[in-house]
Amino acid sequence: MSTGSRERARGLLIKALYQWQLAGHSEDELLTQYRELAEYGRADQTYFEDLLGRVLADAPALDQVIAEYADRGLAQLDAVARAILLLAMTELKTRDDVPVKVVIDEAIKLAKRYGATDSYRFINAVLDKSSKKLRASAEVAAG
Repeated sequence: MSTGSRERARGLLIKALYQWQLAGHSEDELLTQYRELAEYGRADQTYFEDLLGRVLADAPALDQVIAEYADRGLAQLDAVARAILLLAMTELKTRDDVPVKVVIDEAIKLAKRYGATDSYRFINAVLDKSSKKLRASAEVAAG
């Protein structure tokens, strides 16, 4: 799959995770809905489905990591910023085939595209601080 198809998958994941937070849809409901979108056909579908399941399963633990490294409480996080952080942290934790720099750069791009003004700075700071811990846990789990 091309880099562009992974970027499209990440964009769709942000939308799906936003929807999950606001409407409480299940993983199955989200998969059914997103599989019908034309954009889904141009996305890395395996990447989308794998990460959606992983984020939803691991969200409580990831929220604890966000709380540990963020300069504000989870209650002050908007749904887009939380979605981006959950996705990027899951990539850091479970996708050692994606370099840390790429994960953070992609999260910053998503924040600039979908997030509030300057939210990319907050996301960059949280990911930069948490990346060593998350990538280390990925290496321990793999080893």
